[in-house]
Amino acid sequence: MPFFHAGPAPRRFGPRPGGVRDGLALTPGMRVGLFGGSFNPAHEGHLHVAETAMQRLELDRIVWMVSPQNPLKDAAETAPLAARMDSARAMARAPGMVVSDVETRLGTVWTIDTLRALTDRYPSVRFVWVMGSDNLASFHHWRGWTDIMRLMPMAVVARPGSLLDSRTAPAAARFASARLSPERARLLPECEAPCWTYLTAPLNHQSSTALRRAAAAA
Repeated sequence: MPFFHAGPAPRRFGPRPGGVRDGLALTPGMRVGLFGGSFNPAHEGHLHVAETAMQRLELDRIVWMVSPQNPLKDAAETAPLAARMDSARAMARAPGMVVSDVETRLGTVWTIDTLRALTDRYPSVRFVWVMGSDNLASFHHWRGWTDIMRLMPMAVVARPGSLLDSRTAPAAARFASARLSPERARLLPECEAPCWTYLTAPLNHQSSTALRRAAAAA
C-alpha cells in the first residue's frame, strides 16, 4: 500500500540564487508530469502518452523535457535540439503542456540527475515521471533506474509493440508491490515513491523510428 505525502516539505522553494533558470515557472502544490525523451521527431504517439497521463492523473501541467542527446542512442541519428524542440512544440499544444530544454539548461545527461535537480529546486511540487511502456521494457538498462523509482512516482502508458514485454519487465517485477491500480491513478501525484501505475488506453501506432524511415525513403 503506497504512502501519501503528509504536506509540503519545509524547504525553500525556487531556484538557488545565481542558479540556472529552468523556465518552468512551477508553483508549490502543482501536480506536474515530467515526460522526457529525444522526440526525434515528436509525434501523435507522444501526444497520446502525454494526454493520457494528464487526464488520468489529473495533472496541472506536463513538461515535455527534450533531451540534448540520449546517452543510450546514436548521436548520428539524432536531429539537432532546435529541430526536436520545434517538433515537440507542434504536438504539445494542449493547455497545461510545456516544452522545455531543462536538461540543457541544467547541464545534466542522465535522467536521474535531472530529476534530482528538479525535486531539489521544487520541493513542494508533486512530480510524476511519465513514460511509454516501450521504455519500461528496457528501463532496467537506465543509469540509476531503481533510484528513479524511489525518487518520484511513475506513470507508464501503454504503447504498441511493448505490452507483453513491459508487463514482464524487470522493473515491473522488482517494484510489483508498489504498483497502484489504474482505478486509483489520480492519487499517484500524492503518493510517496516508490509507487507506479500502468495505464491502458486506445493505442496510437505512430513512432519516431517509422517517421525517420519514411522521411529517409521520401
